[in-house]
Amino acid sequence: MALLRKINRFLLVLLVLMVCLLLHSILLRASTRPRLSDHWKRVGSAARLPTVRVSEADNVIPVIICASEERTGATMATINSVYSNTDANVFFYIVTLRDAVKLTRQYIMRTKLKGIKYKILEFNPMVLKGKVKPDSSRPDLLHPLNFVRFYLPLLDINHRRVIYLDDDVIVQGDIKDLFNIKLKPGHAAAFSTDCDLPSTHEMVRSIGMQTTYMGFLDYRKETIRDLGINPTDCSFNPGVFVADVSEWKKQKITKQLEKWMEENFRQNIYSSAMAGGVAAPPMLIVFHDKYTTLDPMWHVRHLGWSPDARYSESFLQEAHLLHWNGPFKPWNYPAVHLDLWERWFIPDPSRRFSLVRPESKG
Repeated sequence: MALLRKINRFLLVLLVLMVCLLLHSILLRASTRPRLSDHWKRVGSAARLPTVRVSEADNVIPVIICASEERTGATMATINSVYSNTDANVFFYIVTLRDAVKLTRQYIMRTKLKGIKYKILEFNPMVLKGKVKPDSSRPDLLHPLNFVRFYLPLLDINHRRVIYLDDDVIVQGDIKDLFNIKLKPGHAAAFSTDCDLPSTHEMVRSIGMQTTYMGFLDYRKETIRDLGINPTDCSFNPGVFVADVSEWKKQKITKQLEKWMEENFRQNIYSSAMAGGVAAPPMLIVFHDKYTTLDPMWHVRHLGWSPDARYSESFLQEAHLLHWNGPFKPWNYPAVHLDLWERWFIPDPSRRFSLVRPESKG
């Protein structure tokens, strides 16, 4: 009898140990399982909205823009131009890396921008592992923040529709007019086609740029030919767009974009040298024939592709949005139409960001 009791006690202890091990295993898996939200983190907001979660019901226009450490002044110029030219309730989601969080917050709080409504979001570049490979032709185009536009549903936001702007943009019109564009049924975004304005065509011809898919994708690769996209189809620019986040999620746009990033990682179906960047080609593939066209005056671009080629001043005065896409940025030198950008520039209170001009090499 005594022996039986000892056996029972031993079995009970063994059972308890097994249950503990099982619970520990379950908890460990739960704590290490990757979550989509791990890629993003809310790190700050304006003092006027310290804890409020902004939603569609708040009747705001959400604008997403990135702020890299080396180009924070550019981001602030874009924000200033948007903020100064509308009476709409704009809320800025400023996406950055950890090294620029403090600088971004100080730039806002110590300048006239302290009145804006905003939230700073930190992007985790590890989300790009295995999707982007080094390219020496223009390493700036491989900056992790260039790919934020791929991950809109992962942002800590709660809006059905958002506007995305590159940091080399100046908005001269009222942003609510861009926000209120009517997207066609089934379209997750609206872009500007590269075959729109005569003035754009003239600029493109003068600087030898490509405006078709042939200029972005490598049609020597079978994977690209199998897409069935005519190489002479007009391309579009993904530096400015309006997105329907609900439709984006429904169509799993982010997963589609990641698929083409991974495909390029494996077999180089496009390159930064060929396409002027590696962020545009996946967008061109995924959104081919599936996007609404923006009013071309809401994205007058190519201002940064030449230090000499200019638009007419009268044409630029009528433009609602100017984009210095290309290597010649208006905060550097040489560049064109500097006055149109500088009127919105706010000097960096920390003096870490400064303009490069002929008389100033810093």
